[in-house]
Amino acid sequence: MTRLILFLLGVILLATGLAWLADRPGSLLVTWQGYEIETSVFRAVVIFAALIGFALLLWNVLSQIWSSPAAVSHFLTRRRQRRGLDALSSGMIAIGAGDRSMATRYALQARKSLPNEPLTHLLRAQAAQLSGDKATARRIFEAMLASPDTEQLGLRGLFLEAGREGETEAQRQFAERALKLNPKLSWPVEALFDLQCKAGDWADALQTLALAKRHGHVERPVADRRRAVLLAAQAVELEEEAADKALTLALEAHGLAPSLIPAAAVAGRLLAARGNTPRAAKIIQKTWTKAPHPELATAYAYARIGDSPRDRLDRVKHLFTLNPLSIESSIAVAVAAIEAHDYAEARRILQPFLEQGLTRRVAALMARVEAEESGDKGRAREWLARAVTAPRDEAWIADGVASDRWAPISPVTGALDAFEWRVPADEVEGGEERILGADLTEFIASGEPETVIVKAEAVALEDEHKAPPKAAPAAPEPTTPAAAPAPTAPPAASEAPAGAAQPQTQPAQRSGSDRGREPARTERPKIFTPPRAPDDPGPEPDGEPETASGRLGLRATAGTLKPGLT
Repeated sequence: MTRLILFLLGVILLATGLAWLADRPGSLLVTWQGYEIETSVFRAVVIFAALIGFALLLWNVLSQIWSSPAAVSHFLTRRRQRRGLDALSSGMIAIGAGDRSMATRYALQARKSLPNEPLTHLLRAQAAQLSGDKATARRIFEAMLASPDTEQLGLRGLFLEAGREGETEAQRQFAERALKLNPKLSWPVEALFDLQCKAGDWADALQTLALAKRHGHVERPVADRRRAVLLAAQAVELEEEAADKALTLALEAHGLAPSLIPAAAVAGRLLAARGNTPRAAKIIQKTWTKAPHPELATAYAYARIGDSPRDRLDRVKHLFTLNPLSIESSIAVAVAAIEAHDYAEARRILQPFLEQGLTRRVAALMARVEAEESGDKGRAREWLARAVTAPRDEAWIADGVASDRWAPISPVTGALDAFEWRVPADEVEGGEERILGADLTEFIASGEPETVIVKAEAVALEDEHKAPPKAAPAAPEPTTPAAAPAPTAPPAASEAPAGAAQPQTQPAQRSGSDRGREPARTERPKIFTPPRAPDDPGPEPDGEPETASGRLGLRATAGTLKPGLT
């Protein structure tokens, strides 16, 4: 619309000018080389305008003729670029769809049309990777390093190729080179940080983390948490060798992440060893309110050197008040009460978990109470049997792997801060499952049960014939050279394991006061066989006791019980 208005204005001005000249007649005389030309002014202006138009037309024609080779070349170039871009687009689609033949075909077309285009190199490399030609892909990525425009792309490709081939050191070198080339890139920072964490290079990982935080690759809360975990990992490693440095690292980690259990535990132990009990207690209390853990309870109980078991019990009771809803608080008080020989307090604090929420540690502690308070090995053995089938306690879990010790990285993926203190999500079905329990034979036979470690294995043996449970004829109990044959127990009663001096009576045959201590179990093994060597196949199937889910055997390993929570 604007152009039309301007065109009309131009026509109006031209017509006005010509009309103005026509209304003012006059003559124009030109004398040149003996020639005289006389004409009117109006005619002279029209002729002059026509000459100018003709000159412009002639100049345009000559220019087109002069530039025609370049125009033809430009036309061909643009057509080749168009075809190359079409090949790149189709090739990328083929790569995404996983079509090797089409990807290779379009890569060749793109190379012919756009040989120096960075996307052409990328398409060729990816087509080679899709075809399994690793050598060609690596050669293309290496060729990209020669150009500043494609150097970053080449480093990225070589890094990924090294990762597929498991070349960790090459990955690290490519990531470091890319980071020096452009610190604002996020992938080399993250890749280098992960590689350093997997290698346990905590100092370099801290430097990389600081660089990532400075360039905004990670948010501040995430960076603080990662720094705390790295500092805690260093503190755990240096706790025995360089206590001063470990304390400094643990305190900084605790300041960044108060809920980080290892940092608080190391700081509490080292401060307590230096006699700074108030500060150690303050640190442990702060973490206990956020994340209670047996290691913290042990460090808190032994925070003051020279305390009696009764003093430690009083201290742990104060810790209980900070987080009374956690089972760790009750277990900590129970352990301290057992060490102080206050078995009534241990029973009282564990009573809420005996019927609802019974775990393996709770059952093992009840077995220890029974054995140490009254020497009732039968009841202790029954609690240990319940510990075998009770739900598991909280443990350090990372990517489905349970560990009794915290680690800064996952043993499966190598990810930082993967371990969580929680109950395993899935119970083990079949196979073997290691638990904290008690060595059955040693616990029964030893006169000092407090020196026996609780480390038992429960091996669930599935019924081979999958037959429904049926009443089996009473069989004589297996005996050992040191024990006399035991009489046959009634069908509804459990028999004592071999190795005991006398057969134990069943809960149904005990007094009402004894029955009140232990809640009834709906499912329980009928006979507990003594431990045997790994290569011992055991009795024949006919001699195995049967339950609704199969046969159950116990194996245990003895050790030494350390002070604190187990």
